[in-house]
Amino acid sequence: MATVIIPTPLRKFTNQNSRVQVSGSSVQEAIGDLTLNFPDLKKNLLDENGKLRSFVNVFVGEEDIRNLQNEQTQLQPDSTISIIPAIAGGSH
Repeated sequence: MATVIIPTPLRKFTNQNSRVQVSGSSVQEAIGDLTLNFPDLKKNLLDENGKLRSFVNVFVGEEDIRNLQNEQTQLQPDSTISIIPAIAGGSH
């Protein structure tokens, strides 16, 4: 099973778990399994069409899935998926 690293702001939706084991052979299946087990995460990660929100960055290992096959990126049983929500802000 792949491991998803949950960022601190989203841990309130995963019973404070920082890492969650998920099943699935692709990022899309893994995120689906994650949101099935933790339904409150769904609105934070997926849009109304079930696609990853544009401000959610997902990495498999060290690679941004946008540089791979996006949500179709294939996973290995020992894959680590990191969810990194974009941080708004900056100086004027």
